[in-house]
Parts: sequence; C-alpha cells; structure tokens
Amino acid sequence: MTTAKDLFIITMDLKHSVGQGDLSLALAGAELIDLIGAGAVAVDGDRIVPGGPPTLDDRFMGEAAAGLTRQAPYERIEDWLWRRGRDLSAAYQAGLEENGELKPQRSGRLSFGSERVEPVDTPARRRAADRWKEKEPVLAALASVVGIDAERSDDETGLDDEAVTTVVAAVHDAVMELEAVRQRRTIENAAFANLWRGP
Repeated sequence: MTTAKDLFIITMDLKHSVGQGDLSLALAGAELIDLIGAGAVAVDGDRIVPGGPPTLDDRFMGEAAAGLTRQAPYERIEDWLWRRGRDLSAAYQAGLEENGELKPQRSGRLSFGSERVEPVDTPARRRAADRWKEKEPVLAALASVVGIDAERSDDETGLDDEAVTTVVAAVHDAVMELEAVRQRRTIENAAFANLWRGP
C-alpha cells in the first residue's frame, strides 16, 4: 500500500467532492513522498534528485520512479507534480477497479442514474481508514490540501521531515494555481457570454 492509494481510498470513502485535478496533484505529491521514504529520491531545494533504483512492488510507484528525470539539472518538484499528475486520479480509479477494489454504486433510485464507485471492504481499505483515524501526518496534510479536514489545527502539521514538508507545500501551491486558473476561466467565460448577449 502507498500513501497515494490510501489518499484515493479516503476521498472515495468520505464521499468528499474533490476536483479531479486537485486530487491528481495530491496523488503525485503522495507518490513523491513515498519515493523519498523508499530512498529512491532526495529533495535538493526545489529539485528532485534520483537515488538508487528502489525496490517497489506497486505498479504506480514503479511508473513514478521510471518517469524521474535522471540528468542534471534535475526536475523541479512543481514541474514534476504537473507532469506526473496529469489524469492520475482517473488512472488510480481504473487501476483499483481493475483489481476489484472499487465497485459500481448507482446514485438515486433509477437504474439509469449516474454511476459512481465506492471502495470494497479490503485490507487496503481498512489500512487507509486506520491511517486516517490516527491522523497520520502525511495523509492528513495531503487530504487537507484538497479540502478534506482531518480536524487538526493549522500549526499542528506533524510533519518532521523537511523534504516531505517541501513536497506538501509544492502540492498546496499547485492546487492554488489550478484554482486560480479555474476562476480566471469562469470570469472569461462569463464576460464572453455577456458580450454575445449584448446590451
């Protein structure tokens, strides 16, 4: 199990409405934090410095490690989040459905209602729930970035690793940037609609 998978399961379990882009950025951050924990990468300022080849038994983590830039100057954390995060939440959903860890859950009473998915009761789901209940610092910090409250105060991050703190801050900045882009598009679309409507 990985932090990214735990984060994905928690967002599904809590039925919290999280933007796909926000969640994808947070999942990319979670993968990077796990790569740091595995000794596969180190953080030097705002750059990701690859280490030795890690032993990873998770498909997504393997893909993340394989996608690292291995020549100097190494990739900036922010750039990696945007590149790795592209459609990552959809990839996690497809992967968990493929493994039978997510099942369809129809909303509403009509059979033609929109199809949603929910986690199946597996050891992986119970482990994610335990980490969440214990307010595990990394999981709680990433969940907070995408708007899921872990009921901890702002100054109670519990993150005692500088590299991890740097990654969480980068995820936060990327999510804020994405929100700014959304707001700008909304304003532009409204202005365009008004232009067409005329006086």
